[in-house]
Amino acid sequence: IPGNTWMLFRLCVCDLLVAQCDTNCCCDPDCSAEDFSLFTTCSIPVVMGDSQLCSQKAAVYSLDVEANPPERIFKIIDQVNPSIFCIHATNYEQALYFKSPEIPTAENFDELLDKFGGATFSAEPDSWNLDTDAQNPPEYGVPVQTEDAFLRLPSPVVSSWCSDANPAGFLVNQATKCIRSVSVEKCDSIQALSMLFYINSSILSVFQVNITVQSIVVQSVNGMRTLLSSSEALRLPMVLDGLCINAVLGVNYHITHTDTGEIIEAAAAFVLGAISREALSIEQSFEISFTQENTQPVPLSGNPGYVVGLPVRAGFQPQGYPSPAAFLSNKHSQLTILHSTSTQDCLAAQGARAPVLFGYNMISGCKLRITAAMTCQPLAQTLLDVLKGQSFPEFVASFGNSQAQDVLDWVPITQLHISEQSSCQIPVSLGIEIKWTKYGSLVNPQARIVNVTATITSSTLKQLPSGRERIIPVTSSVVFTDISSPAEPSYKAWPTINIKLPFDFFYPFV
Repeated sequence: IPGNTWMLFRLCVCDLLVAQCDTNCCCDPDCSAEDFSLFTTCSIPVVMGDSQLCSQKAAVYSLDVEANPPERIFKIIDQVNPSIFCIHATNYEQALYFKSPEIPTAENFDELLDKFGGATFSAEPDSWNLDTDAQNPPEYGVPVQTEDAFLRLPSPVVSSWCSDANPAGFLVNQATKCIRSVSVEKCDSIQALSMLFYINSSILSVFQVNITVQSIVVQSVNGMRTLLSSSEALRLPMVLDGLCINAVLGVNYHITHTDTGEIIEAAAAFVLGAISREALSIEQSFEISFTQENTQPVPLSGNPGYVVGLPVRAGFQPQGYPSPAAFLSNKHSQLTILHSTSTQDCLAAQGARAPVLFGYNMISGCKLRITAAMTCQPLAQTLLDVLKGQSFPEFVASFGNSQAQDVLDWVPITQLHISEQSSCQIPVSLGIEIKWTKYGSLVNPQARIVNVTATITSSTLKQLPSGRERIIPVTSSVVFTDISSPAEPSYKAWPTINIKLPFDFFYPFV
């Protein structure tokens, strides 16, 4: 395949299955003429590179339905960008992604001072790197490539049975479970039961990264698990006393990358188990997580924008720390509200919390039984702890992937108090309003939180006669409000032309 054509094949966005033909994907190189005869249309009719380039090669696909059998029509054309603001050539590869500036330290201060300390300095590199064969850092969602294909993350496809054709996507944290057919007599020859199947190929990054074994947990037939003291020696499946031992029941990948997207470390934690002769199948679990180097692993709720149904991330600012989320409000770094219990007793519900899920309006509550023996101040503090929790956060992450060190990515929570004029006030409700907007392009807008308001409403506690009691409801609620501005029609930006036409220009039409 010519060089330009091969690059266009690599840009085929509908090519999702590895070494398999995708339905109606005319640019899939794995499809044969026999496959094209079954297509009804081309899901991607034109494939090209960066749309901002002034001129480039583009692949045009169509189907000749009059042929018997129908066949694909493929041709290469020169695509010209009519815009005057187009890119002539991308000869500076480092400008295609952001690289964090080097932070001055005692060791590199003199070097940075010599480079940037003058009145002017050049931002150009020492030499232009035009090597197009160099390995570029992967983008979000792109399959993590290895020497033989890609990093495997088996998952169920159509049924619950495991499919090994599912690649792990870069920066996409996933957890899957699937069923694997097994035979104890042949377990030593089933690749998916062996540790080597998951670590025997290096990850392709700027340099090759070997997958190391982080830990090995052995599970007995009755379910008891034991962590091995050493994970250096591989344990391969084998038949022993009618059992298949050292079979892989679970794999947990942990990938470490730099701020520019270069994978530098890869580790795998295994759960090995014993399979009895009676078992015809087993359930395997697989998980993968990504962490940027020199940062604490924090669960993400989107990358970058929030994903509906994932927790809203929150934190607070301890004294003496410059960033608002230097420490997180809890171990999961989530905004939480009161979790309703079956007993509906507020005093028993203290400490029960539920995460606030982005895009989900939520309401929960409990009932408080007040007697004459209860005093105002301890009761008010107890209810406040029930509504807000032990450590109510001060900030909410504006994006689902906001990092603790990015100060501008955290939105302060505005706290309001509504109360009556009386000597004894007890909080009876907490209302959280989260305003968000669509951020970025209209084609792929990202959800961004811009304002959070928490309102505590208090009510007057009246003294009850001896022997009497009263039941009052206590509620928590969360409301999400979309404040995105509607897209303005493009014609509003067109200039007005003030020209008087002849009297009969449109005659006889109006």
